[in-house]
Amino acid sequence: MQNIIERLLQGDRRALARMVTLIENEAPAASRYLAELHRHSGNAHIIGVTGSPGAGKSTLVARLVREYRRRECKVGVIAVDPTSPFSGGAILGDRIRMMELAGDPNIFIRSMASRGNLGGLSASTRDAVRAMDAAGYDPIIIETVGTGQAEVEVMRTAQTVFVVVAPGMGDDIQAIKAGILEIADIFVVSKMDKPGADQTVAELAMLLSLDSNRKQAEWRIPIIKTSAVKEQGIAELVDAAQKHRTYLQDSGMMQSRAQRQVRSELQALILQAVAKSLREAVSEEEWHELIDDITKRERDPYSVARELEARVGLNGA
Repeated sequence: MQNIIERLLQGDRRALARMVTLIENEAPAASRYLAELHRHSGNAHIIGVTGSPGAGKSTLVARLVREYRRRECKVGVIAVDPTSPFSGGAILGDRIRMMELAGDPNIFIRSMASRGNLGGLSASTRDAVRAMDAAGYDPIIIETVGTGQAEVEVMRTAQTVFVVVAPGMGDDIQAIKAGILEIADIFVVSKMDKPGADQTVAELAMLLSLDSNRKQAEWRIPIIKTSAVKEQGIAELVDAAQKHRTYLQDSGMMQSRAQRQVRSELQALILQAVAKSLREAVSEEEWHELIDDITKRERDPYSVARELEARVGLNGA
């Protein structure tokens, strides 16, 4: 155990890759290693990049990585794909786009898939971030393929969230209205050289002006136009991310966000442990019998739940 931890803390990429694989596979050793790594984490700026498919996120992330490397940062990237149940591994398109960067020893890129368990995706992403953080990567960029509920949960791991919108994609604005606005810290209008970019900026500005919660907030969400192909607006975007990080630190928001994340993580870990105990205490056959009895109204779910709570040692009396 000490060997992989020591190597990871020294920045060994192979040790980090091994650690992330253990996390993805939910190996029993992973939680022990992560417990040891926890006190070495908490230093990185975690940036989330989300937006509808086709918004240009992957190209933008590649340019962001390049800009951070110009500033001599050691950069970690997690490309999250919750939609690929076939091979058990994440679609590699995002990584292929960034292969030009993969040879740099100060860049670590990893794709992660849900393997059919969307609820576990945010947990595995969070744990992978912790491992990268302990290995000295700062910033760590998390990219998701879309803006569904799974992606929003993953974004809650981030401290600064970029919501990427492409010109002429009216559905993106509708999606933002539907709820992603609450997690946005910076709006990015990609492909700024395409027609409609200024109109998209105006629509986003209008959307922000109508949000009463945002009007009262100290942080004013910037809207930044970029062209990843022409590398325009990228340095400005990195500057905005740094400004947001400083705001979070100075306002105490960094601490309060961290506390919310820890509360959520603790609850998830406890629920995970209870679910595991139940699986071990109740056979599949008994589950079917209990469900059948409740469905037939021969028993009720409340008393059955209390019995099962008592069986796994919870105070359900």
